[in-house]
Amino acid sequence: MSLAATAPATAAPTPSDRAASARGATGDVDNLATYISFGLAYLLGHGSAALSQGDTPLLDLPGWLPMTLLGAGLATGTVAATRAALRAQRATTDPDTVRTGQLLGALWVTAFAALFLAITGLSSTLDNPDIQTLLWPTGSGFVVGLIYIAEGATRRNILHYALGTWLALTSTAALLLGNPGFYWILTLAGGGAYALATVLERRRTR
Repeated sequence: MSLAATAPATAAPTPSDRAASARGATGDVDNLATYISFGLAYLLGHGSAALSQGDTPLLDLPGWLPMTLLGAGLATGTVAATRAALRAQRATTDPDTVRTGQLLGALWVTAFAALFLAITGLSSTLDNPDIQTLLWPTGSGFVVGLIYIAEGATRRNILHYALGTWLALTSTAALLLGNPGFYWILTLAGGGAYALATVLERRRTR
């Protein structure tokens, strides 16, 4: 009797097994909670600004409310993104993947620090503090979009890459409109994109 005849048969890996192995090797991140938090920030924060600003506002809201809603949503989304990235790092044994995740995490701090310096410098140089009202909403969307593109390319996540591309383009295109037009672009284009990404991310992680 040959050894080949007595050796136990080994089942071929299923597609789900291969997908799980790939996720563990690349440190795939579940972005569902992040998309929901950022989407609500766009819809509530930018949406309330769009409704309450301009020559004929539709709602009479306190000036601090839109920025507070936006900041709370972005802060929640950032925490969710950090936790998801840490879970992905713990799930992989590849040191290169762990290091890549750490560098991408540091990118968030560097990018927003540079954005802060750029907007503050422009506001001071042009002696126009109101420019911050225009540049912070659009600039933050542009920076987040570029970070998503970098993360999507590194992790081979097409959905994340496509969302980042859309955010970067629509956020900068919004600068072509005045107040409150650019808030409507950020609300509908950005918030709508996050809503669609939430549905697609749920399917992807399944």
